Amino acid sequence: MMEKISINAWEKIMDFIQEDARRIPVKGEFDVIVAGSGPSGISAALRAAETGAATLLIEKNGCLGGMWTAGLLGWIIDHDKPESRLMNRLKTELRKSCSSAGSPPCSGSFAFEPENMKLLLEELCEEAGVRFRLYTAAVGILPGDAGKPDCIITESKSGREAWRGKLFIDATGDGDLGAFSGASFETGSPEDGHFQPMSMLAVLTGIRLPEIIRYVNGYTPRAQAVNNLHDLLTENGAEPTYHDATLFFLSDELFLLMANHEYHVSGCDADDLTRAATAARREIHAQIAALRRSGPEWKRLTVAATAEQIGVREGRRIRGLYQISLADLLEGRRQPDAICHVKAGIDIHALKPSFSNGFADHNYKSKPYDIPLRSLISADIPNLILTGRCISGDFYAHASYRVTGNMVPLGEAAGVLAALAVRKNLLPAQVPYELVRQTL
Repeated sequence: MMEKISINAWEKIMDFIQEDARRIPVKGEFDVIVAGSGPSGISAALRAAETGAATLLIEKNGCLGGMWTAGLLGWIIDHDKPESRLMNRLKTELRKSCSSAGSPPCSGSFAFEPENMKLLLEELCEEAGVRFRLYTAAVGILPGDAGKPDCIITESKSGREAWRGKLFIDATGDGDLGAFSGASFETGSPEDGHFQPMSMLAVLTGIRLPEIIRYVNGYTPRAQAVNNLHDLLTENGAEPTYHDATLFFLSDELFLLMANHEYHVSGCDADDLTRAATAARREIHAQIAALRRSGPEWKRLTVAATAEQIGVREGRRIRGLYQISLADLLEGRRQPDAICHVKAGIDIHALKPSFSNGFADHNYKSKPYDIPLRSLISADIPNLILTGRCISGDFYAHASYRVTGNMVPLGEAAGVLAALAVRKNLLPAQVPYELVRQTL
């Protein structure tokens, strides 16, 4: 007979439990282990493997690509990267498979179909010899000698497992590996600590570009297109929480909708993520119902998919050997160890719903600037490399470089740096920049 547990006893158990020590199987040993397969993580893994390192890529979702795929973000901002061999190959392959509408006439961005990106990334990893594991979350780090992590700990349907590595790359977006390993970090805005809001994306079908072109960013100038869409939603009873609600054309009859903001939530808190995703999905379906009521051109509108991963704009910013600052952006500072040239402006989405538009008010005008290799090297953990939006930067700089067009060259540099460090038996900070540049 099962023993009954009183409410008080249950609350006591939920306060704190002591888990017994256990033996964790080591599933493999690798030169480089990358946690997170978003645009930066996938780039890091591919270039590490191509540079000769035995590479493992860990991904919590059921596909590679992060926000490009699980997040449905089929729109690459700041994609024109002469320094990125991989970005050029991705665009070429997507065009070849008819999975991209390319760059719209009124926008410098690049559109693609997320579903075909999933397949392409898997094929590239298999071609490069990257071992990847899906449905697996990185949940911890075990220290080794001299403060260097020795193993990454994961949880999955296969249980709790360990993977031994020489170099680790944090591509989790939220800086999870850095936090697990004890690295110092910053979060939120310097004024009040608030994070930029999250947005859930949806892929739509059942509409045709010529019939709704006045609402589509890239085919109508952005300011005009977002105003038209905002007014249409509001008039039909679904005023969007993201004032600058945007509709993007991907290809054929596929469109991408970004029309919600979830405020005062953290990407490092599972309860916040749950509330945000639930509210965002509810709002998307209400918006679709409103658009169907708005006219005959919308009557066949259908939600093909909502993202399984809500779009988190910022999490932890791990401290590196160099912190990219607002001053770097205002001066357009060039760096002696540049790995990525950023053209995107300071894109801070409104931190509270009271703003009259979708973006926070600030008077900063950035100039194109460089991201240095030093900002990818952890200042606290000798064998930890950072890539993606968790690299070392302040709140304002992060709001510029976080767009996915910049994530690819960052990942490539991180992967090459890791592979060269293993090959030369050096720490990342000891690898000469010229060697990294020549290898890239």
